[in-house]
Amino acid sequence: MRAVLQRVTRAQVSVDGKVVGRCGPGLMILVCAMAGDAEAEAARLAAKIAKMRIFKDDQGKMNLSIRDVGGAALVISQFTLAADLRGNRPGFSTAAPPETGKRLYESFAAALAAEGIPVETGIFGADMAVELVNDGPVTIWIDTATL
Repeated sequence: MRAVLQRVTRAQVSVDGKVVGRCGPGLMILVCAMAGDAEAEAARLAAKIAKMRIFKDDQGKMNLSIRDVGGAALVISQFTLAADLRGNRPGFSTAAPPETGKRLYESFAAALAAEGIPVETGIFGADMAVELVNDGPVTIWIDTATL
């Protein structure tokens, strides 16, 4: 699985003008299931993110995890993280098929919640409008294939 984490002061996602998910301080996470991924990757990704020390401590160093700071997460499906950019028009054949992608997206969100992180989500496959205030800015890309 692939994910892009953005440390935020707040974030929200809307579908058809209606807010369907939001979080205060914490992480906005774009996540994509890749072909061949399974629940093990979703659980491993959630565990890694829950422990990542990317929040500032009292000395201003990135030394605290989202759990340490009592942060929340907004998790949004993002199949375009699987983009193949060899040509001028991206291809997405390396993304998991939609039914698998949805299952793993939901599995990831549940695994992150099981790590003690309050989680809200977007709507899988919907045309979503995402708003966020990036804190730092801190933006990190993760791929379970390299963990």
